[in-house]
Amino acid sequence: MTQPLTPLISPEGLLSMTERNYILVDTSFGKSTYEASHLKGAIYADLNTDLSDIQPDAAQGGRHPLPTPEKFAQTLGKWGIQPDTHVIVYDNKQGGMSAARFWWMLRAAGHEKVQVLDGGFQAAVEAGFPTESGEVTPTPVAPYPVQTWQLPLVNMAETESAAADPTKTVIDVRERDRYLGNTEPIDLIAGHIPGAINIPFANNLDAMGRFKSPEELRQLYMSTTNHSAPENVTVHCGSGVTACHTLLAMAHAGLPIPKLYVGSWSEWSRNDKPIATGE
Repeated sequence: MTQPLTPLISPEGLLSMTERNYILVDTSFGKSTYEASHLKGAIYADLNTDLSDIQPDAAQGGRHPLPTPEKFAQTLGKWGIQPDTHVIVYDNKQGGMSAARFWWMLRAAGHEKVQVLDGGFQAAVEAGFPTESGEVTPTPVAPYPVQTWQLPLVNMAETESAAADPTKTVIDVRERDRYLGNTEPIDLIAGHIPGAINIPFANNLDAMGRFKSPEELRQLYMSTTNHSAPENVTVHCGSGVTACHTLLAMAHAGLPIPKLYVGSWSEWSRNDKPIATGE
């Protein structure tokens, strides 16, 4: 029986793969960044157009709402991704930009053979993986067979209910100053969802920008959620992107993947909901 893939792959592990039997996907923000330099053979996935279905009003679903499963199926087919394809995804922000989001979306589509490159673009370059410029054109296949998201999602009302329930945990993964309401560089109002706790997604990484060990991450999340079952844990961020970094960290720790609130602060803060500041 084939061993299931781990959620992360190291640059050294990628370099050791002598056969090119995988699809490498660059999700760094901005296609011009990708075209200037990317890992050799990588195709490009755009957060705004490929991994989101951005609406005119962020009050309806936040700044980066998910595309429909049907639209995502078409996108995966365009990239040549089938159910048995080994996908390796990276960005230039240690997974915190879009790589973890794409990982979550593939897992939510039922795809098992997907890994995030630990340390991202920079770590791979330092390890000696070759780069190139320009654009890689994928070979299209039929749309991916997915009808619905298979990982748990919650909406704004469900998140509000969970944040008020002492038996449940809502984790806000944004930077500490944004959670406290000291600053808000992106959305309209500073603060956080009342009742949510703050575990910045950067806490998932060590000083070298790699994910901490499964043991360290398991201890972090088991202790901060009071050993709650995954159905009692909701994770959110600013717009449903970096929250996936924490979901990836929890999967790396061997924990079940909890609920994702995609609308996150960008939706909450635009709907006249209660807002907390400070601790």
